[in-house]
Amino acid sequence: MIALVRIALSRPYTFVVLAILLLIIGPLAALRTPTDIFPEIRIPVIGVAWQYTGLPPDQMSGRITSPFERVLTTTVNDIEHIVANSYNGIGIVKIFFQPTVDIRTANAQVTAIAQTLLKQLPPGATPPLILNYSASTVPIIQVALSGDGLTEQNLADIGINQLRTPLVTVPGAAIPYPYGGKQRQIQIDLNSTALQARGLSGQDVANALAAQNLITPVGTQKIGNFEYTINLNNSPLKIEELGDLPIKTVNGAMVYIRDVATVRDGNPPQTNIVHVDGNRSVLMMVLKAGAVSTLDIIAGIKQKVIDVKDQMPDALKIGFVGDQSVFVRGAITGVAFEGVIAALLTSVMILLFLGSWRSTVIIAVSIPLSVLGAIIMLSLIGETLNIMTLGGLALAVGILVDDATVTIENINYHLEQGKPVEQSILDGANQIVTPAFVSLLCICIVFVPMFFLTGVARFLFVPMAEAVMFAMIWSFILSRTLVPTMANYLLQPHVHHEGAPPKSRNPFVWFQRGFEARFERIRGGYHGLLAMALGHRKVFVGGFLAVVAVSFLLVPFLGRNFFPAVDAGNILMHVRTQVAPASRRPPTRWRMCRRRSAS
Repeated sequence: MIALVRIALSRPYTFVVLAILLLIIGPLAALRTPTDIFPEIRIPVIGVAWQYTGLPPDQMSGRITSPFERVLTTTVNDIEHIVANSYNGIGIVKIFFQPTVDIRTANAQVTAIAQTLLKQLPPGATPPLILNYSASTVPIIQVALSGDGLTEQNLADIGINQLRTPLVTVPGAAIPYPYGGKQRQIQIDLNSTALQARGLSGQDVANALAAQNLITPVGTQKIGNFEYTINLNNSPLKIEELGDLPIKTVNGAMVYIRDVATVRDGNPPQTNIVHVDGNRSVLMMVLKAGAVSTLDIIAGIKQKVIDVKDQMPDALKIGFVGDQSVFVRGAITGVAFEGVIAALLTSVMILLFLGSWRSTVIIAVSIPLSVLGAIIMLSLIGETLNIMTLGGLALAVGILVDDATVTIENINYHLEQGKPVEQSILDGANQIVTPAFVSLLCICIVFVPMFFLTGVARFLFVPMAEAVMFAMIWSFILSRTLVPTMANYLLQPHVHHEGAPPKSRNPFVWFQRGFEARFERIRGGYHGLLAMALGHRKVFVGGFLAVVAVSFLLVPFLGRNFFPAVDAGNILMHVRTQVAPASRRPPTRWRMCRRRSAS
């Protein structure tokens, strides 16, 4: 390590350039590294959605989801656990995999076994919808659609067909179908009285619609120099034309759909309703997918909304609800601000106790460069800037000062002995190289157990450990290279004084000399007490053991006085008194729920 110091003194510009590179690349890496509230939790999950219209939840579980779960465990590798939920006509199976799984292979295996199982399921079962996502796929912002004069059907149509399409092009954004609103559906309302009068049923209407509302591609016909596309009139193009479809001849008269039903532009029954500011609206949820920064996704969504606003109806109002970028930016700013405060306070304390602005500048430069070096390393290994990594850097700020401070203090000690600057740097660095390296290893070893964690804890705490370790490594490297280089340029030889040093007008020098004088008195007193204890070992050991014994005897007595015991019977009676009335409350609430549901 001392050879590195010699190289730094002989090639100073090399390490000055290294510091400039850290100063340039560090901020660029910080700006380009994804920013989020937490590290990416890479727990791979595959969701499988089965659908069988009309099948009750118990049948859905017994006939579809349970057989699917059984075959999954025999053909799909690296499954951690499976969660299945069955609803009316829908079955959701979530397959959680081990972190080391190849998700592409797992996806292929799940798809293959789902297709193979179709023949064993009830007739009419369709292939499931298979989705890939991770535990970090969470909502980060919601887009609310409203507007005067726009119905819920209009809002839902705008959200699905006009707004959702450009928004999904934002990198890292996953947008499901909107919540709320009414989906457009052409409905035929049957008139039962008219059907009975003509001896018809609803099935007759359905058969007529299926037989005459057909989409039949015909092709083209070339006539002369032109080729024409041929369209048949067997598929109505307008809503009113559906009512003109014939059903059956009754008593010599043709009965049309308009005679026994009303055709209208309607919607199916709403399954969810969204209110924003007291008005019915449509809500589009934006999910974070992948390792893209939350701030970048939200900024992209807002910019895309601005770009497409001119193409939307003038009455449409687009608002944002639950913007997580505010919280993320506040959390990141708070952690970074605390780190800056820690660095400033550390520099102030160094200035007070060393009494040299030159030494303070050297140490104050090494701290941010070490942090920037750690950010570069975190960016290279794919980590994000979050409260865990920034918290680790803020935690390391107080430790980063040790390497540079010890180096500068030891160099100052040799300067006070009358040595030249370069010789003082070599001697001071040579004396502390082994303790500094051992200190680096001890601090890094403390964080090694975090790499043996599993599950969510590993994804949370390993980035923090990496941040601290990278910062410490860069601090040690800079203390061997940049700190000696700057000390060679900034520090000056000290005039060696046999007696008291001359008076100085610098207030920091006054404080430092006063602190050293008081500290020397305290150290002298401690040295005398230690010499007395070593000179009377038997008396000191006996007195220490006596104090320990008296402490053990007094603790139970003080505990009974300050924390009186409580009778167990009183506690049991008190618990019964509190629990008995509460046990009668659930039936009351249940009856209220029954009455409300009945109403």
